[in-house]
Amino acid sequence: MRTVVIHAAKDLRVEERDLEPLGPGQVAVRIRAGGICGSDLHYYQHGGFGTVRVREPMILGHEIAGEVAEIAPDVTRVKVGDRVAVNPSRPCHACRFCLMGLPNQCLNMRFYGSAMPMPHIQGGFREILVCDATQCFTASRASAAELAMAEPFSVVLHGLSRAGSLLGARVLVTGCGPIGALVVAAARFHGAAEIIVTDIVDEPLVIAKTLGATHAFNTAKNPEALAPYAAEKGQVDVMIECSGNERALRAGMEVVRPRGTIVQLGLGGDMSVPQNMVVAKEFLITGSFRFHEEFPLAVSLIDSGRVDLSPLLTGSYPIEEAVAAFEHAGDRKTAMKVQLAF
Repeated sequence: MRTVVIHAAKDLRVEERDLEPLGPGQVAVRIRAGGICGSDLHYYQHGGFGTVRVREPMILGHEIAGEVAEIAPDVTRVKVGDRVAVNPSRPCHACRFCLMGLPNQCLNMRFYGSAMPMPHIQGGFREILVCDATQCFTASRASAAELAMAEPFSVVLHGLSRAGSLLGARVLVTGCGPIGALVVAAARFHGAAEIIVTDIVDEPLVIAKTLGATHAFNTAKNPEALAPYAAEKGQVDVMIECSGNERALRAGMEVVRPRGTIVQLGLGGDMSVPQNMVVAKEFLITGSFRFHEEFPLAVSLIDSGRVDLSPLLTGSYPIEEAVAAFEHAGDRKTAMKVQLAF
């Protein structure tokens, strides 16, 4: 079968790999769509991120969906022909955090397409994936392309759960890449009364408006765009920071009201925060990492049509054009979510 394999920065190859045998409780999924994530892009552009480096050839990809092609004799959860989204997260269910009910913090996590452990965890950008049946969630309406967005949407749903209720809230979303845009869709579904989005590029802001943003500001062109929301110690109830950028975080803190909530969802390097402001305004600042129980909810919301994520899909490439797909995905002016079609 064909796979998409990263060897080093800018060294991405389509290679043949042997199909794994089917074990008890497992299924073979014929992958139809795979979304290129920010981490996939980091592997392609830089050979990794932070201290994580590609040290051996690794199949990329974890945003995947397709059709069940074969099942083990003991599998009853799905049947051949089912359209499924595949949860790439595989906690051990035995470490201290799994036993505490925090599987997203698993000490022995096996997450598709990750170079963190050695040997690396091979990913899902392959024509056929053998996985546990428990990783598969069926859909009756949504296409594979839509279902491949269940993983990043799960990340967002987990992030919003860290924020508490958004019902009637004024929400600020800083950074409108794929995650920020998905936050807009999720915040609208969760009952936010007003959703303000910021970015330094115009094109993502247009898509954010399509997904339900009330106001969209390019802060590179208009650095004072948020100034009206700073009145009376701040007018924003909840800030979801998706850029991983210190300037965006600081600008957001200026407009978040006292005892407002800030969720750091975007990843970046070390940054400093205005400590006096945190103390004086009594912010609740929380992080958000991966997801777990949100995945079946994400599939259900997408499949039912209660959220429409189709505006995010800005490109789909056949597997043999994987390099072109990754190059496109790295262009913020033309790409939001780019997928491979298998």
